[in-house]
Amino acid sequence: MLTLHTAELLVTGPGSAPLPGGAVLVDGDRIARVGPYEEVAAAHPHARTRRWPGLITPGLVVRGADVLLERTYYPDDPYEVTELGADPIRGAAALEALKMTEPRWGHSARRGTQRLLARGVVAVCGRFTIPAVRTAVSRSGLTILPPADYEGLPDLDPFAGRGAAAEAFHGILEAGVPARFAVFAVADEAELSERGATTCVATVIGGRLLHRRR
Repeated sequence: MLTLHTAELLVTGPGSAPLPGGAVLVDGDRIARVGPYEEVAAAHPHARTRRWPGLITPGLVVRGADVLLERTYYPDDPYEVTELGADPIRGAAALEALKMTEPRWGHSARRGTQRLLARGVVAVCGRFTIPAVRTAVSRSGLTILPPADYEGLPDLDPFAGRGAAAEAFHGILEAGVPARFAVFAVADEAELSERGATTCVATVIGGRLLHRRR
């Protein structure tokens, strides 16, 4: 089934000119066409249309994912929040006190990947050594990439430590490539850099809507 995603502005990749009223046509797990909504819709009148607020961009890539998912614990909401709080837990002493097991790391990683998807992330850089964590990441739909250099502590927000939003884009949006993109409730790239990835309203991987803000 063809699905046409459109928003006020489309950015197909780093350095590309923003396209007002742009659209991405998805056929299965691939992008079939990219262009002005009116043109694409006229050529494919039977496509289902999803209208989003704001900006469509390529999906994002986050660095240091092994630290974010194998050395950071995400409490189970609501069951552990009263005792542990809602914030991610880091640090050797704090994690040792939790008496982490491989299954518990796997459950935590699933919650962590949901937070990443909610920020428009489609790919992660890191080397995973805990089998349950690697399984959780693979099943989430996120692409696993080799480790990449970064400064400071890794962050769930892919824009942290980057000079421009486009530096966090993973790939470009064009016909024939995997349908991996995100939608943010912002006016343009400048506002996206300023407000961050928590403005994400939708994340699409392999043509599937894996996150949608309620």
